[in-house]
Amino acid sequence: MGCGNSKVLPEASKKGYVSVVQSLVVFSKRHEGDEPKKHKEKRRGPWFSNSDDGPRPTSSGRQQFTQRRERDKAASYKDTFEPRVTARYDIKALIGRGSFSRVVRAEHRATRQPFAIKMMEVAAPRGREVCASELAVLQRVNHANVIQLIEVFQFPRRVYAVLELATGGELLDRVVSRGHFTERDATRALQMVLAGVGHLHNLGVTHRDLKPENLLYYHPGADSRLLVTDFGSATFGGTLAGSEVSKTGEQPGEDRSWSLRTTCGTPEYMAPEVLLRKPYTCAVDMWALGVIAYIVLSGSMPFEDDNRTRLYKTIVRGKYSFHGNPWPSVSNLAKDFIARLLVSDPAARLTADQAIRHPWVVTMAAGASMRNLHRSISQNLRQRASRGSSRCPSSGDAKEKKPTAAAVKQSSWNESDALKPEGIRSISN
Repeated sequence: MGCGNSKVLPEASKKGYVSVVQSLVVFSKRHEGDEPKKHKEKRRGPWFSNSDDGPRPTSSGRQQFTQRRERDKAASYKDTFEPRVTARYDIKALIGRGSFSRVVRAEHRATRQPFAIKMMEVAAPRGREVCASELAVLQRVNHANVIQLIEVFQFPRRVYAVLELATGGELLDRVVSRGHFTERDATRALQMVLAGVGHLHNLGVTHRDLKPENLLYYHPGADSRLLVTDFGSATFGGTLAGSEVSKTGEQPGEDRSWSLRTTCGTPEYMAPEVLLRKPYTCAVDMWALGVIAYIVLSGSMPFEDDNRTRLYKTIVRGKYSFHGNPWPSVSNLAKDFIARLLVSDPAARLTADQAIRHPWVVTMAAGASMRNLHRSISQNLRQRASRGSSRCPSSGDAKEKKPTAAAVKQSSWNESDALKPEGIRSISN
């Protein structure tokens, strides 16, 4: 969901028009490393297995049913797309949905290049606001580790945003599927995320909903870049003074440190100042990155409770620990990196530029033991997914879905859930 104080998208002409944000010719020049290597990778077992026996056999009938269902969904959504969009893109499958949007996988008819198309409903004022906020951000960003906007089709009731298609899966899915994961692997991933987030902050953008499922690999290859995605909650503002804002007409060193106030995001990743409804800055993204780093290294969450009131109290107090596996095997530098991000005082938190220069990240965990953390991470994710809490599926569901989606996706935020500085609000379920 989007949030923030955004400008309302003006009504387009009834005929519709196409706004080319980035030409397809330029886009066809891949970022360095985008072409996956051709060698065969050793296949791993299911997410909860530590064996190398390979994946479980899948039913061909189930695969055919799934493919047929995807084709049927694609056909039904294709009929709702504007002819000018379908004339250029072949709609293949529905891959996601939100309050005001649907996302489909599509193929450019001339180049056969795959893309994602986000269809956003803008007839209602709230839909226009969300759309305007997201597009305002996407039209500014240009970084290898941030999802790229290709072009926009605008019509009176709908806007279609053509985006890069990330096919490599979520960050934690990659961690689990590899079968071998060390601190060095974690620093590689976090370097890319920090580079993307640093680019956003330098542009004056605060993401406000960073979490593992919004970090996607561009392709399945081991050398794929990692992308920051989902800008439905992103907005301009909250940037720290002195940031270089190279694409907004601002001069380096100019003060863009005004605070944000709208409450949004995913509860387990929210910074204390957001829960307390205090004015906040882009430092909230750095808190979320601290939570993500904790999860990537352990498969567990630093702040977790089925009771929201207790959860929020724990976050506001900044109470977490490095107990249990695999933390005894994790280096002190890695723990220091997390501790400098999960700081209750936002002014004391590392910025993106400082975090990417932290010794643990710069040296790529050179001083760590390089012990394989995969077993503990997978076990922790599986235990969390099978607990049967209100935010997790049953153990039966966990067998059908990848563990990371089951284990880390959290409940949605509700404005009434915010805390007051003097205490905890009553939460109605």
